[in-house]
Amino acid sequence: MPNPSRLRAAALTATAAALSALLAGCGGGSQEDDEDLSGQKLHWKNCPAPSEAEGGGAAPSPLPDGDEWQCATMKAPLDWDDPKGDTIGLALIRAEADGAADRRIGSLVFNFGGPGGSGVTTLPAFGQDYAKLRTRYDLVSFDPRGVGRSDPVECLDDKQLDTYFQQDATPDDRAERTEFVDNTEEFNAACEKHSKKILPHVRTTDAARDMDLMRQVLGDEKLHYFGISYGTELGGVYAHLFPRHVGRAVFDAVVDPTQTAEQGSLGQAKGFQLALDNFAEDCVSKVEDCPVGDTAEDVEARIARLLKDLDRKPIPGVFPRELTETAATGGIAQALYSKDFWEYLTEGLEQAYDGDGRVLMVLSDALNGRNEDGEYSNITAANVAINCADDKPRYDPAYVEDKLPEFRDASPLFGDYLAWSMLSCTDWPVAGAADHPDVHAPGAAPILVIGNTGDPATPYEGAGKMVDALGKGVGVELTYKGQGHGAYDSKNRCVQDAVHGYLLDGKVPAAKTVCS
Repeated sequence: MPNPSRLRAAALTATAAALSALLAGCGGGSQEDDEDLSGQKLHWKNCPAPSEAEGGGAAPSPLPDGDEWQCATMKAPLDWDDPKGDTIGLALIRAEADGAADRRIGSLVFNFGGPGGSGVTTLPAFGQDYAKLRTRYDLVSFDPRGVGRSDPVECLDDKQLDTYFQQDATPDDRAERTEFVDNTEEFNAACEKHSKKILPHVRTTDAARDMDLMRQVLGDEKLHYFGISYGTELGGVYAHLFPRHVGRAVFDAVVDPTQTAEQGSLGQAKGFQLALDNFAEDCVSKVEDCPVGDTAEDVEARIARLLKDLDRKPIPGVFPRELTETAATGGIAQALYSKDFWEYLTEGLEQAYDGDGRVLMVLSDALNGRNEDGEYSNITAANVAINCADDKPRYDPAYVEDKLPEFRDASPLFGDYLAWSMLSCTDWPVAGAADHPDVHAPGAAPILVIGNTGDPATPYEGAGKMVDALGKGVGVELTYKGQGHGAYDSKNRCVQDAVHGYLLDGKVPAAKTVCS
């Protein structure tokens, strides 16, 4: 069962499309010993339709000026400890700068998070949001190794995933705990069976080395970078490994780099609970009556009762599947990623109270990477593989049971769900690298670090921890007093002016700037 706080790149565009309807070359190879991968030429072509592992759908629509999105494949070593060995293909996408040629700075590389999110599909989905940045940069993103078209990690097939996501992820008794542990073991065994070759090579340090190769292949002296959610962790690791190669960089929706997996899950239980509290208070504060409760406390009490009822007896969801307690919890978490989705959460709860679970299930499907055709992207498989390759701690059921009271205190609604998700790496076939990432980057250029006080998935405190960990003179903290996962895409003028001022004109905002 995926942990919603670890799935930091929510498929918001796909979700909106599905809800609106309801409510109304990439292969690897062997590298020659004398081949210098930094000198390879990329062969850019119009982008094909996304693969199933990328989420499926149609090829990206042309840009507003009529230009086409272009895609290419970059070769990288499978094993960075053996750079002359086998290679893998990393899928890239770009929109060339549309401003004056003499004003072009270079490429701006995006990672939208996850880990496990496809940059090749996400960048064109949100491309218009970054139009101003395109005046001076080629906008570039990629599928990190193990993701989408870049040698994707494969585990269960679509039918098996439908069953897997119907399981009870908050076991209440010995039989349910045994079933949950068995399902986790089966998922991990399937990953090893189908993806044994790539699993040891999907650590964040591997992806950071890929980005430095990308910088060279794109022809840039410095890496100009926009990292969101897990992308901030990736950017921090890059800055640690290559501090002198850091150009203008922005971290938004910041991961706390000082936390273990357990601490991160506990902190994010608090974050999702805060977002739920804010949703409930917003609903009852509106002029019209809140349809899902009379007070904020009533809203949350009714949600808790709904989940208990679903644990006993699921209701119809998206035919032929039923909305279970687990699916409903995931759907609620997905809606809390963006304030724009609170109206869908209200609608979904209202319908669920009447026995119709379709809206909450569509939201849950988006969290899990399932499209309307029943096909899954590989975001869950890649998410587990990257997290387990990175995170050294391994937890067992007895440890989780001991921690349940602490998680329940952090969030009566999400505590059990997030605590039990810590078992996802227990029997993973690859050892985890470290307790937490090293992002210390002395000598790096300034990095703009943006924290959102209402962020559910990467709580606000992580921004300050990232600034401290990067080291003196590197991280520049900006606070956004808002809701949802991230700040730039809120379209807050203050936040966007700060980002544009730095990325486009090199003007570093004053430390501790506050936007509201």
